[in-house]
Amino acid sequence: MKRMMLTAFAAVLALAVLSQTGAEAVNTTHADRFSEATMNGESATYTLDKAHSFIGFKVKHMGLIYVPGYFRDFTGTINYNAGDVSRSTVEFSAKVTSIDTGVAGRDNHLRSKDFFEVETHPDITFKSTKVEKKGDQWMLTGDFTMKGVKKSITFPFNITGWVAGNERNGTRMGATAETTINRRDYGITYGGNLPNGVPSIGDEVKINIQLEALAPKAEAKATQPN
Repeated sequence: MKRMMLTAFAAVLALAVLSQTGAEAVNTTHADRFSEATMNGESATYTLDKAHSFIGFKVKHMGLIYVPGYFRDFTGTINYNAGDVSRSTVEFSAKVTSIDTGVAGRDNHLRSKDFFEVETHPDITFKSTKVEKKGDQWMLTGDFTMKGVKKSITFPFNITGWVAGNERNGTRMGATAETTINRRDYGITYGGNLPNGVPSIGDEVKINIQLEALAPKAEAKATQPN
Protein backbone atom coordinates (compact mmCIF):
# COMPACT_ATOMS: atom_id res chain seq x y z
CA MET A 1 0.00 0.00 0.00
CA LYS A 2 2.79 2.40 0.93
CA ARG A 3 4.56 1.68 -2.38
CA MET A 4 1.31 2.35 -4.30
CA MET A 5 0.85 5.70 -2.53
CA LEU A 6 4.40 6.74 -3.33
CA THR A 7 3.96 5.74 -6.97
CA ALA A 8 0.72 7.71 -7.23
CA PHE A 9 2.34 10.77 -5.62
CA ALA A 10 5.26 10.60 -8.04
CA ALA A 11 2.87 10.40 -11.00
CA VAL A 12 0.91 13.46 -9.82
CA LEU A 13 4.14 15.40 -9.25
CA ALA A 14 5.41 14.51 -12.73
CA LEU A 15 2.11 15.59 -14.30
CA ALA A 16 2.23 18.91 -12.45
CA VAL A 17 5.79 19.56 -13.66
CA LEU A 18 4.86 18.72 -17.25
CA SER A 19 1.72 20.91 -17.09
CA GLN A 20 3.71 23.84 -15.71
CA THR A 21 6.35 23.41 -18.41
CA GLY A 22 3.67 23.38 -21.10
CA ALA A 23 2.01 26.50 -19.65
CA GLU A 24 5.34 28.32 -19.59
CA ALA A 25 5.93 27.39 -23.22
CA VAL A 26 2.48 28.70 -24.23
CA ASN A 27 2.95 31.90 -22.23
CA THR A 28 6.41 32.47 -23.68
CA THR A 29 5.10 32.02 -27.23
CA HIS A 30 2.22 34.42 -26.53
CA ALA A 31 4.58 36.96 -24.96
CA ASP A 32 6.95 36.75 -27.91
CA ARG A 33 4.12 37.38 -30.35
CA PHE A 34 2.85 40.30 -28.25
CA SER A 35 6.28 41.89 -27.95
CA GLU A 36 7.03 41.55 -31.65
CA ALA A 37 3.63 42.87 -32.70
CA THR A 38 3.80 45.78 -30.26
CA MET A 39 7.10 46.84 -31.78
CA ASN A 40 5.95 46.66 -35.39
CA GLY A 41 2.17 46.86 -35.64
CA GLU A 42 0.48 45.78 -38.82
CA SER A 43 -1.33 47.80 -41.47
CA ALA A 44 -4.78 46.26 -41.89
CA THR A 45 -8.50 46.77 -41.50
CA TYR A 46 -9.44 45.78 -37.96
CA THR A 47 -13.03 44.92 -37.03
CA LEU A 48 -14.22 45.58 -33.50
CA ASP A 49 -14.51 42.45 -31.36
CA LYS A 50 -17.68 43.05 -29.33
CA ALA A 51 -16.88 40.19 -26.96
CA HIS A 52 -13.73 42.02 -25.82
CA SER A 53 -14.72 45.67 -26.19
CA PHE A 54 -16.61 48.18 -24.05
CA ILE A 55 -18.44 51.36 -25.04
CA GLY A 56 -19.45 52.95 -21.76
CA PHE A 57 -20.60 56.25 -20.33
CA LYS A 58 -21.56 57.82 -17.03
CA VAL A 59 -23.71 60.78 -16.02
CA LYS A 60 -23.94 62.47 -12.63
CA HIS A 61 -27.24 62.01 -10.78
CA MET A 62 -28.49 64.85 -8.54
CA GLY A 63 -24.94 66.08 -8.15
CA LEU A 64 -24.13 63.06 -6.00
CA ILE A 65 -22.71 60.10 -7.92
CA TYR A 66 -22.16 58.95 -11.48
CA VAL A 67 -24.61 56.43 -12.92
CA PRO A 68 -22.89 54.20 -15.51
CA GLY A 69 -24.19 52.54 -18.64
CA TYR A 70 -23.02 51.04 -21.89
CA PHE A 71 -24.16 49.95 -25.36
CA ARG A 72 -24.39 46.21 -25.97
CA ASP A 73 -24.72 46.36 -29.77
CA PHE A 74 -22.15 48.19 -31.89
CA THR A 75 -19.98 47.78 -34.96
CA GLY A 76 -16.86 49.50 -36.20
CA THR A 77 -13.66 49.31 -38.18
CA ILE A 78 -10.18 50.73 -37.74
CA ASN A 79 -8.18 51.11 -40.93
CA TYR A 80 -4.72 51.26 -39.40
CA ASN A 81 -1.73 52.53 -41.37
CA ALA A 82 1.44 51.40 -39.60
CA GLY A 83 3.69 53.45 -41.87
CA ASP A 84 1.79 56.69 -41.26
CA VAL A 85 -0.71 56.55 -38.41
CA SER A 86 -2.13 59.94 -39.42
CA ARG A 87 -3.55 58.25 -42.52
CA SER A 88 -5.55 55.80 -40.44
CA THR A 89 -9.35 56.04 -40.27
CA VAL A 90 -12.03 54.97 -37.80
CA GLU A 91 -15.76 54.35 -38.23
CA PHE A 92 -18.19 53.37 -35.52
CA SER A 93 -21.94 52.85 -35.02
CA ALA A 94 -23.92 51.93 -31.89
CA LYS A 95 -27.54 50.82 -31.71
CA VAL A 96 -29.22 53.08 -29.15
CA THR A 97 -31.85 50.44 -28.43
CA SER A 98 -29.06 48.37 -26.86
CA ILE A 99 -28.46 50.93 -24.11
CA ASP A 100 -28.07 49.25 -20.74
CA THR A 101 -27.81 50.96 -17.36
CA GLY A 102 -28.88 47.93 -15.37
CA VAL A 103 -32.44 49.21 -14.74
CA ALA A 104 -35.06 48.23 -17.32
CA GLY A 105 -37.43 51.12 -16.54
CA ARG A 106 -34.64 53.68 -16.87
CA ASP A 107 -33.41 52.11 -20.10
CA ASN A 108 -36.90 52.32 -21.62
CA HIS A 109 -37.11 55.98 -20.58
CA LEU A 110 -33.76 56.68 -22.23
CA ARG A 111 -35.10 55.16 -25.47
CA SER A 112 -38.14 57.49 -25.42
CA LYS A 113 -38.65 60.97 -26.87
CA ASP A 114 -37.45 62.49 -23.59
CA PHE A 115 -33.94 61.30 -24.41
CA PHE A 116 -32.70 59.43 -27.50
CA GLU A 117 -36.01 58.92 -29.38
CA VAL A 118 -34.75 55.66 -30.84
CA GLU A 119 -37.62 55.14 -33.29
CA THR A 120 -36.47 58.22 -35.21
CA HIS A 121 -32.76 58.14 -34.38
CA PRO A 122 -31.74 54.49 -33.92
CA ASP A 123 -27.97 54.93 -34.24
CA ILE A 124 -25.08 56.90 -32.77
CA THR A 125 -22.27 57.18 -35.31
CA PHE A 126 -18.71 58.43 -35.59
CA LYS A 127 -16.58 58.82 -38.71
CA SER A 128 -13.04 60.14 -38.42
CA THR A 129 -11.79 63.07 -40.46
CA LYS A 130 -8.29 63.49 -39.02
CA VAL A 131 -5.68 61.68 -36.94
CA GLU A 132 -2.79 63.76 -35.61
CA LYS A 133 -0.17 63.74 -32.91
CA LYS A 134 0.12 66.64 -30.48
CA GLY A 135 3.26 66.28 -28.40
CA ASP A 136 3.22 62.70 -27.11
CA GLN A 137 -0.54 62.30 -27.49
CA TRP A 138 -2.48 61.04 -30.51
CA MET A 139 -5.74 62.87 -31.21
CA LEU A 140 -8.71 61.64 -33.23
CA THR A 141 -11.13 64.10 -34.85
CA GLY A 142 -14.34 63.14 -36.57
CA ASP A 143 -18.05 63.67 -37.14
CA PHE A 144 -20.10 62.45 -34.18
CA THR A 145 -23.85 62.13 -34.77
CA MET A 146 -26.38 61.60 -31.98
CA LYS A 147 -30.15 62.13 -32.12
CA GLY A 148 -29.79 63.60 -35.61
CA VAL A 149 -27.24 66.23 -34.59
CA LYS A 150 -23.77 66.03 -36.15
CA LYS A 151 -20.80 67.75 -34.55
CA SER A 152 -17.05 67.53 -35.02
CA ILE A 153 -15.33 66.33 -31.86
CA THR A 154 -11.69 65.66 -31.01
CA PHE A 155 -10.46 63.35 -28.29
CA PRO A 156 -7.19 61.68 -27.23
CA PHE A 157 -6.64 57.97 -27.77
CA ASN A 158 -3.98 55.39 -27.03
CA ILE A 159 -2.98 52.28 -28.95
CA THR A 160 -2.31 49.73 -26.24
CA GLY A 161 -0.58 47.19 -28.48
CA TRP A 162 -0.94 44.30 -30.90
CA VAL A 163 -0.94 40.54 -30.64
CA ALA A 164 0.40 38.98 -33.80
CA GLY A 165 -1.63 36.30 -35.52
CA ASN A 166 -0.82 32.62 -35.55
CA GLU A 167 -1.98 29.76 -37.74
CA ARG A 168 -5.54 30.05 -36.43
CA ASN A 169 -6.10 33.71 -35.55
CA GLY A 170 -5.55 37.08 -37.12
CA THR A 171 -3.75 40.05 -35.58
CA ARG A 172 -5.40 41.90 -32.72
CA MET A 173 -4.95 45.50 -31.67
CA GLY A 174 -6.08 47.34 -28.55
CA ALA A 175 -7.08 50.97 -28.20
CA THR A 176 -8.54 53.14 -25.45
CA ALA A 177 -10.08 56.60 -25.40
CA GLU A 178 -11.93 58.89 -23.02
CA THR A 179 -13.80 62.10 -23.72
CA THR A 180 -16.67 64.24 -22.44
CA ILE A 181 -19.62 65.63 -24.38
CA ASN A 182 -22.53 67.85 -23.40
CA ARG A 183 -25.85 66.10 -23.99
CA ARG A 184 -27.64 69.41 -24.55
CA ASP A 185 -25.50 70.00 -27.65
CA TYR A 186 -27.40 67.07 -29.17
CA GLY A 187 -30.91 68.10 -28.19
CA ILE A 188 -31.14 65.90 -25.09
CA THR A 189 -32.43 68.40 -22.54
CA TYR A 190 -34.72 66.40 -20.26
CA GLY A 191 -34.42 67.09 -16.52
CA GLY A 192 -34.62 70.20 -14.35
CA ASN A 193 -32.87 71.54 -11.29
CA LEU A 194 -33.34 70.53 -7.69
CA PRO A 195 -34.41 73.16 -5.11
CA ASN A 196 -30.73 73.78 -4.34
CA GLY A 197 -30.06 74.55 -8.01
CA VAL A 198 -28.18 71.35 -8.77
CA PRO A 199 -29.27 69.60 -12.00
CA SER A 200 -31.19 66.38 -11.42
CA ILE A 201 -29.30 64.93 -14.39
CA GLY A 202 -25.84 66.20 -15.29
CA ASP A 203 -25.25 67.74 -18.70
CA GLU A 204 -21.78 66.27 -19.09
CA VAL A 205 -21.57 62.70 -20.37
CA LYS A 206 -18.23 61.05 -19.74
CA ILE A 207 -17.43 58.42 -22.36
CA ASN A 208 -15.02 55.54 -21.84
CA ILE A 209 -13.97 53.35 -24.76
CA GLN A 210 -12.00 50.11 -24.49
CA LEU A 211 -11.58 48.41 -27.85
CA GLU A 212 -10.09 45.19 -29.09
CA ALA A 213 -10.16 44.76 -32.86
CA LEU A 214 -9.23 41.90 -35.13
CA ALA A 215 -7.72 41.75 -38.62
CA PRO A 216 -8.54 38.23 -39.89
CA LYS A 217 -5.68 36.09 -41.07
CA ALA A 218 -5.48 36.15 -44.86
CA GLU A 219 -6.66 32.87 -46.30
CA ALA A 220 -4.31 31.07 -48.60
CA LYS A 221 -5.47 30.98 -52.19
CA ALA A 222 -6.87 27.63 -53.23
CA THR A 223 -4.57 25.65 -55.46
CA GLN A 224 -6.05 25.22 -58.90
CA PRO A 225 -6.01 21.65 -60.30
CA ASN A 226 -3.79 21.03 -63.29
